[in-house]
This record gives sequence, C-alpha cells and structure tokens, in this order.
Amino acid sequence: MGLFSHDVGIDLGTANTLVMVPSKGIIINEPSVVAIHRKTRKVLAIGADAKRMVGRTPANIVAVRPLKDGVISDFDVTEQMLSHFIRQVHNRFGNLPKPRVVVGIPSGVTEVEKMAVRDAARNAGARACHLIEEPMAAAIGAGLPVTEPTGSMIVDIGGGTTEVAVISLGGIVVSQSIRVAGDEMDEEIVQYARQRHNLLIGDRMAEEVKIAVGSAWPLTEERMATLRGRDLVSGLPRVIDISSVEIRDGISGSVNQIVEAVKSTLEATPPELVSDLISGGIALAGGGALLAGLDQRLSHETKMHVYVADDPLTCVVRGTAIVLQEIELIRKVEVPEQYARPIRAG
Repeated sequence: MGLFSHDVGIDLGTANTLVMVPSKGIIINEPSVVAIHRKTRKVLAIGADAKRMVGRTPANIVAVRPLKDGVISDFDVTEQMLSHFIRQVHNRFGNLPKPRVVVGIPSGVTEVEKMAVRDAARNAGARACHLIEEPMAAAIGAGLPVTEPTGSMIVDIGGGTTEVAVISLGGIVVSQSIRVAGDEMDEEIVQYARQRHNLLIGDRMAEEVKIAVGSAWPLTEERMATLRGRDLVSGLPRVIDISSVEIRDGISGSVNQIVEAVKSTLEATPPELVSDLISGGIALAGGGALLAGLDQRLSHETKMHVYVADDPLTCVVRGTAIVLQEIELIRKVEVPEQYARPIRAG
C-alpha cells in the first residue's frame, strides 16, 4: 500500500506518550501528564511542562496523569492530550489531511476503554483509528517474527502495566497483563524510605533513584544515591545516602510479581511453542527493561536466554509505525472493533 506521510503511530503509555510519523521518525516523546485548573477544568500545560508541575502546584492547579495502571482514568483529559499531540504533528508538517492513526493499548483493557481510545483519537482529528495490543506492537518494534509459524515471547514493562505475551502467526497465543510496573516500583521506594528511614519523599525523587541505582540482580559494583525529603519526626528537610542494595530490597515485591507473571505465562504456553522460545529467548521491552540486572534475574528464574530489545523505550511506537505501512499486517494484528468499519488502504 502507499505510505502516507501524515499517518501517525502512537504509544499511549501510562508514563509517556510517544508519537511517530513513519517517514519522519519519532516526533514526540513526552510524559503523559496534563496540568488542569481545579475549578474551571481548563488545561494549562501538557507533557514535559505539566510534569515539571507535579507536586509543585498551588492549590488551584492539579497535575494529573489521565492514564492510570494502563487504562484511561479520565476520558476528557486523554482526548485533550491526544488532540494536543496530533496538533503538534500538524503544526510541524503543515496543514495535512486528517491522519490515519494506529494506537498501542494494554492487552487487558475492556471494550469500553477500547471504544474510549478510538473515540478520543477520532475526536482529536484522526480519520481512522486502529488499535493494536501493546505486547504485539512491542514485539513488532523489537523485530520478532510475529507472523511466522514460530513462537516469540515479549515482556513489555511500562509505567502502569507489565504485559507478557507469547506470539505466533500474527496472534497472541498466551498473555498476561499485571498492573505492576515502573510506577509500582516508585511507590515501593517511597514506602521503603518512609518505613526504614522515616523520610517522606516524592514520586519524582523515587523515580530518579530507581533509574540511578535500581536493580533486580546484584551489581558487580554496588552504588550509592542521595535521597532528599522531609524527616517525619522533626518535620524538617533531610538528606540521606542510600545504597543500591537497599533499593533492590525496596522494589523486590514488584520485581517478584513480574518474574511470577513470566513464569506463569510460560507454564500456560503450548509445548511446541516452548521449544521455539528455548531457541529464540525472551525479549524485554518498555522502560522497565532498562532496570539493571532484570534480564539476568529472569534468565536465572526461567533457565532461558533473556535479552533487552534495541531501544526498549520506543519498541511499541516503532511497532505501530511498522503496522501503518502494511495493510495486511494491520488486518492480522489489529484489535477488532465490535462494530467494525472496513479498513481502507487510503
């Protein structure tokens, strides 16, 4: 089929939204955060500008994440965020016709949520909206042979959800979606600092420390990081040094749940496909794939080869862009609409 330069692939993530125009590359990579005036509900900022306001806003402004645990928690705000990002694409490349959009969504979403995403994209100016499940998009973006009669396994660890899927012949054979991922790890670090050190820290501080020294497997050289927050006893600001060993202990609950999700998915996989996975290994995608030692931990637990996909943060959006270019692939992998409209090549 002909490729239309204005078609858009979107990874609508809990933590970040990425937008890619196949012929131009990734145009937008911004936090999925919207700053709103509490009383008027007027949108004041979207993306990176809004994220800078998290935890720092006056009483009349609230910074919200319209997607929570991989699902849309605020439809109106999600629609405005999508509109904003699609408008940015229009502004960058001139007044283009309405784009065709492919959106990656978590595999566990309900029919109502799927309809909400489609409506949000159409109301935001898309002439057609196709949905594909995030693990499928991540697998395509990671270069796995999803349409071949062979088994491939992807573990996509985002902000709100971890998606584990075994894929063959363009379909998901076995999958599991758990609402444990990067956000849950941040929350565990907040709780750990409170319980072990009587220190109250914010989510941003927790995320910074997780990225700096977080790990799922002992490091060859353990590292130190600084936590800044409020002492819960004195009420005054306090700074402490914390080791990567402590952070690993703090996030162990989330990591253990991700490991169990992978193991239970393998247990439910047909034996013919398991033999394919033994030779092909397990691919990790999403921001959580960057957690140091997670591949080693999963490899130790499953006795299989586990590797991090190239540029794991962009696997889903790259997958949506690849799907945009192949009409046959869309037909194979898209989530069917209950009252499906025919797919048109243009």
